[in-house]
Amino acid sequence: MAIPKTAIPTTTLPSGRPIPVLGQGTWYMGEDGREHTREVDALKLGLDLGMTLIDTAEMYADGGAEEVVADAIAGRRDEVFLVSKVLPQNASRRGTIAACERSLKRLRTDRIELYLLHWRGSPDFAETVEAFEALMRDGKIGQWGVSNLDLADMQELADVPGGAGVQTNQLLYNLTRRGIEHDLKPWLRQRGIPIMAYSPIEQGRMLRHAELRRVAERHGVTPAQVALAWLLRQDGVIPIPKASSPQHVRENRAALDLTLTAEDLADLDRAFPPPRGPRPLEML
Repeated sequence: MAIPKTAIPTTTLPSGRPIPVLGQGTWYMGEDGREHTREVDALKLGLDLGMTLIDTAEMYADGGAEEVVADAIAGRRDEVFLVSKVLPQNASRRGTIAACERSLKRLRTDRIELYLLHWRGSPDFAETVEAFEALMRDGKIGQWGVSNLDLADMQELADVPGGAGVQTNQLLYNLTRRGIEHDLKPWLRQRGIPIMAYSPIEQGRMLRHAELRRVAERHGVTPAQVALAWLLRQDGVIPIPKASSPQHVRENRAALDLTLTAEDLADLDRAFPPPRGPRPLEML
């Protein structure tokens, strides 16, 4: 295996902390014990290739994905920028702290670099933010963010005491899901809040699109690499593709080396048009 000679670039959180621009997702990992070793090995290979940002959540396989991550990062915890999430039904002040402690136990670590509210639930944002601040004071999380919040949610969060501490919004964003470009993405960009793009290849559904394949053929790469490169060229966007095979892990890493031309971008815009007006936030 050829180890890349250059480190993965970083972008900056509002706090000033650097965060890698390409990570590894774990949604659907941990659901089948027969796949455990393969999933662990895929994450380890990603770490070997410099993809040290790993995203997981208590929701994924009811904590099973966090256990996969624990095995993958064992002995090399200090290399990893770890992200996990609290479910909205657990996002009260007390519930958030308890959920984080359960995640820490499954991950076999004493800290999570970035802890997110998975999506909005019934607890007030104020309760969740208070819990995040308490977890930060105790050193259990480095910083906090959110996921699947639309523009109105983000504006409401910004008005909550401590709400300005939000460091990221993890969103469904890819060539086929561009609705956030109309209003939410510019709002986040203006405030220096990066987007973590989940399902960056739409869980594989976009990969047979004729135009995407044509662009890939021009460069001698895969359609998935084009889709990732389209996200990676944007400042403040962090795709977190999930891969369970060595081939896909290597392809994801190599997408950083792909530079799309103006012709490529124009063709992709025609095939996957940007929004002409506001759209409801999409989620998977």
